[in-house]
Amino acid sequence: MVNKAVFLDRDGTLNDDPGYLNRPEQMILLSGVGQGLQALKRRGFLLVVVSNQSGVGRGLIPPGVLPQIHQRLQDLLAPFEVAIDHFELCFHRPEDDCDCRKPKPKLILDAAQKLGIQLSQSYMIGDKRSDIEAGQAAGCKGSLLVRTGEGRNTEKNGSQSGGAKFVGDSLIEVADWILRQ
Repeated sequence: MVNKAVFLDRDGTLNDDPGYLNRPEQMILLSGVGQGLQALKRRGFLLVVVSNQSGVGRGLIPPGVLPQIHQRLQDLLAPFEVAIDHFELCFHRPEDDCDCRKPKPKLILDAAQKLGIQLSQSYMIGDKRSDIEAGQAAGCKGSLLVRTGEGRNTEKNGSQSGGAKFVGDSLIEVADWILRQ
């Protein structure tokens, strides 16, 4: 069986971005995220978080705290009867010039290989140009911009939106667009 997925940026897309989120209690879902993810999951999409977490490489986020932060995310999604299926993370700083930091597609490609995901039937959602470019470089069916987090600034800068197939005000609006395709 071949799976389809929605790859999701974390900070600014799923949750409020306080800058280097390093405590579970800082994990606060954005409006509509639970409902949007629930709708996608019900239509058979795997939900995969692909996230640059350079705060780990900078020493600002202890690596052992990330599982607690992600458990908090799962706990916040539980009332919607939905969970993230997989987390694929890059801990490098931008200056490390690694192979996995978005906009490079390695996080998406690695998750696709591990989970048997067909990229041509999958989408990437994020709030930054690097998210859009990562989805495009991986061969996703579409890269979509959400106006939460940095999304409004990304869209406002025009060329910074990187050719997103769709731009929505919230994750639920972007999820609805995917489900109409």
